[in-house]
Amino acid sequence: MTSATQDHRVRDPRRRLPAWVHDVVAAVLIIASAFIPFPNAEFRPGSPLVVALVVAPALLLPLRRRWPIPVLAAVIACYGAAAITGTLAPGVVIAAAIAVFGVAVRSARRTTLITAVATMVAVALLSLLASIGSFDPRTVQFAVMIAFAAAAGDGTRSRRAYILAITERAERAEQTREAEARRRVTEERLRIARDLHDTVAHQISVISLNAGVASSSLESRPEKAKEALVSIRRASRTVLGEIGDLLEVLRSDGGDAGAGSRGTLPQPGLDRLDALIAEFTTAGLDITTRIDPDAPELSAATDTVAYRVVQEGLTNALKHGPERRAHVLVEGGDGRIVVSVSNPTVPGVPPEQADAAPTTGHGLLGIRERVAAVRGTVDVGATPGGWRLSASLPTGEPTHPGPTHPAPTHPEESPA
Repeated sequence: MTSATQDHRVRDPRRRLPAWVHDVVAAVLIIASAFIPFPNAEFRPGSPLVVALVVAPALLLPLRRRWPIPVLAAVIACYGAAAITGTLAPGVVIAAAIAVFGVAVRSARRTTLITAVATMVAVALLSLLASIGSFDPRTVQFAVMIAFAAAAGDGTRSRRAYILAITERAERAEQTREAEARRRVTEERLRIARDLHDTVAHQISVISLNAGVASSSLESRPEKAKEALVSIRRASRTVLGEIGDLLEVLRSDGGDAGAGSRGTLPQPGLDRLDALIAEFTTAGLDITTRIDPDAPELSAATDTVAYRVVQEGLTNALKHGPERRAHVLVEGGDGRIVVSVSNPTVPGVPPEQADAAPTTGHGLLGIRERVAAVRGTVDVGATPGGWRLSASLPTGEPTHPGPTHPAPTHPEESPA
């Protein structure tokens, strides 16, 4: 089915009369015009055959909605049969004009033009036959009537096609807005989940570790228990402050949050690496750092991602490392910077078992999404005698931020 045949299905938003009302009005016009006496007419319909020929189009027109061109051909045939008897039937010409209008509404412009020209030529020739060789001025009127009907039908079809296009465009725009809104909500949920994990997870680990230290040394070493409780208090204040900042951003009506919100505070970068290492050292993690002094400067996004990689690696080392030791390496070259955090694992654990446990956490999933957003790569897996989290990041701003899909988690895709 062509688009031209679909256009007539578009309905006007205004109330329209039923189709049978139009058919009754058309029938009245056709029958009345057939018996109106015209001046200088040598013959008027009188015989039953001629009456049937000039009235038949009124009965054929209701079928034009289903068969527009065959009905038009039948009407022209009636006009020709009446012309053979010498009858010039204006009512049949009105029926032909209505049929041409129906063809124009339901057909393409080229079909409408060909049909209208053919109908005008047929009516003109048959009118000359009815007037017995002499030229009748009404022939021009009949041709103009048919041309006007074709133009009106084509204009109606174009208007309905325009309404259809506007309706479809509005529906697509609505669907696009809904899809964009869903996408933004999903991205915002992922961002909040990552920020919440990054800012809270390692502080909770510190609290849990110090709580265990305080519980075990409360009676034997009260000074150490007191230090652990101080660390718990400090970490609790920090995590409450971070959660308060996130809630302030979520509760804000617009894009601007308060002065203390995360929306206005600078995101952490490698310049705060010493403070981060000091926190984990206080929590009982022995950390060795090696930072390349010639490491290039990073963009704001890459700098934040590098900080989060170190934070996640140290958090995993504190939670899962049996020896409370970790090694941080930051080195650059060839337009990229490599950030690695490694820690020893339990001796004798098979690499496939070591690969399976930490890779399922939400923290590593968030790291993969962050690194992918800046066009970087992540390697997570077991190394000889330990575990390593490594990220290779570009030093410049990404020109086209990539999709935030997590990197592969299969052990064979992450070199040990």
